[in-house]
Amino acid sequence: MEQLTSTVTGTALVFEGGGMRASYTSGLLVALLEAGIHLDWVGGISAGSSNTVNYVSRDPWRARHSFTDFVSDPRFGDWRTFVRGQGLFNAQYIYEETGLPGQALPFDFETFTANPVQVRIGGFNATRGEAVYWGREDLGTVGDLMVRVRASSTMPVVMPPVTIDGEVYVDGALGPSGGIPLDAARADGYRKFLVVLTQERGYVKTPSRNDWYLRRHFRRLPAVADALRGRPARYNATREELWELERAGAAYLFVPEAMPVGNGTRDTARLRASHAAGLAQARRELPAIREFLGLAG
Repeated sequence: MEQLTSTVTGTALVFEGGGMRASYTSGLLVALLEAGIHLDWVGGISAGSSNTVNYVSRDPWRARHSFTDFVSDPRFGDWRTFVRGQGLFNAQYIYEETGLPGQALPFDFETFTANPVQVRIGGFNATRGEAVYWGREDLGTVGDLMVRVRASSTMPVVMPPVTIDGEVYVDGALGPSGGIPLDAARADGYRKFLVVLTQERGYVKTPSRNDWYLRRHFRRLPAVADALRGRPARYNATREELWELERAGAAYLFVPEAMPVGNGTRDTARLRASHAAGLAQARRELPAIREFLGLAG
């Protein structure tokens, strides 16, 4: 395959996580691909990491299917897999098996590799209590890529931690950005951002009331309990910063007009409707997005 090219430089595409709320935001991904809009930096955390890799592989079918019809797969996960220690979402199957050739969500690693876009996938080192952003140097094979997407998406409690090179990882949303990888884009030198959020504009994350349970559950990984307790403040602070960037003209924020699903929604019809709503909003906003990105027409 010939090397691909980007159509937009100097602007970072930032995907927030949010579990099945990505059914809505995958609509923006599809709209960008339909319009041939290819930014040269893309990063995501948790479900946003799936949107990231599907954008880089330029696969609108996988982007849509991952957060809609795929939930009907009998191996997707439920309380039975949770009791067996595989997680409420059967993460090893979802991320590390389905992306292989001939499986339920085959991943186009050839296109991913041919695309020159800079990639960042955020995880959280559960032992050290540190955020990490994996890049191209860490993603040499489809296995390397997908285990890191899995780690980035590993919601504490409901999914088992992931071990990579002897280190234990959980959801990247526990890092300093609270789940929106604005910090990664800035660290790579970007000052202009197209940010894809999965909560409505008025949303404010509230503190957890289950500190005692988290400390007990993560007694062997206390950094995870500490990070979970501090996440609401970090997440809300990042959102406030984004509003400021928006007012300054340095960020375009794609914010759901109404979020019709939650992070654990399993109803296929609702998820399809969510994706359709996100796609419709994205198509309406596409002229403004093109203007922000400096694209003619």
